[in-house]
Amino acid sequence: MSKDVKSVVDEFDASVNMTAKKLQSWLNTEESQSVGQKKDDDESIGHKSGKRIIDLLQNKEDNYSDDDLSHMKKVVSYIHRHSAQQPEGDLEHTRWRYSLMNWGHDPLKAKT
Repeated sequence: MSKDVKSVVDEFDASVNMTAKKLQSWLNTEESQSVGQKKDDDESIGHKSGKRIIDLLQNKEDNYSDDDLSHMKKVVSYIHRHSAQQPEGDLEHTRWRYSLMNWGHDPLKAKT
C-alpha cells in the first residue's frame, strides 16, 4: 500500500467511529432517514454514503479502488466540516448528530 493510500485509509479509520453493524442498524431507523439533503429520490446523500461506508468497512485494505479512496476522502471531509458546526446544548437527539451518524461518525461515542 502506498503512503498516500495509507494516509487516506488511516484518516477514514480515525474519522469513522461506528462499526459496519452499528451503522447498518442506525441506517434502518426513522431518525437516520429523517435527515440530510435529498436529490432525485427519497434517500438522502448521507444515507447513501452510509451504505457505501458499510461496504468500505467490510473491505480488505488492499482491495480499495480509486473510487473507494475518493469516497473515503469525501467522508473524512464531511465529518470534519460538519463536526465544526456543533450546536450548543444536549446533542443526543439533534439533526446534527443524526447527520454525522449517517456518515459513520457518532460524536457522542468512542470507536466501537
